[in-house]
Amino acid sequence: MTQHSATGPDDERRRNFDTSYTGTPPWEIGRPQPALAAVAAAGGLHGRVLDVGCGTGEHALMAAAAGLTATGIDQSPTAIGLARAKAAARGLAAAFVVDDVLHLPEHGRWDTVLDSALFHTLSDADRVVYGQAARAAVAPGGTYYLLCFSEREPGDWGPRRVTQDEIRAAFDEGWTVERIEPAVIEMSSIQDIAQGWLATIRRTDER
Repeated sequence: MTQHSATGPDDERRRNFDTSYTGTPPWEIGRPQPALAAVAAAGGLHGRVLDVGCGTGEHALMAAAAGLTATGIDQSPTAIGLARAKAAARGLAAAFVVDDVLHLPEHGRWDTVLDSALFHTLSDADRVVYGQAARAAVAPGGTYYLLCFSEREPGDWGPRRVTQDEIRAAFDEGWTVERIEPAVIEMSSIQDIAQGWLATIRRTDER
């Protein structure tokens, strides 16, 4: 699998994400997000599972613990190192890759994708590229579960808020947005929880 070095105007943002793992960033809670754990408990995970923007890998490890083939991808080498150490300590066979999520198609195709707080970090331009990359990386009939910040969260702290219309626009051609439900995102700091959306998105075309 090809690994890419960071270049271009987003270099500083990438470095900041990696540096954040010298401590405990607010999105790392040491367990799967409850909204995505509920998806797993309801039998929503199947086939090859990708934890995209995986951080320290809790959602990939959740899938691996269920006996599924699981991979995590993140641009932070520090986060991936921590994820690999967790997998070894728990005796789980999840794979973890350092790369930019915009390069997803280079790493194969998945039947289930779990996105915990990645989408709302992308710029407007990157969301367009990412939508195309995800379409190429998800197998026809596959499911993308998107957990992101919602505009229902008051104030202006933290990441950008995402509207339902923005989700539908990013997952338009080749996808069916089956439902978007209110959800809670738990955090390790700043404040205990934030209001989010949990979207269930099906890859519907055959390309």
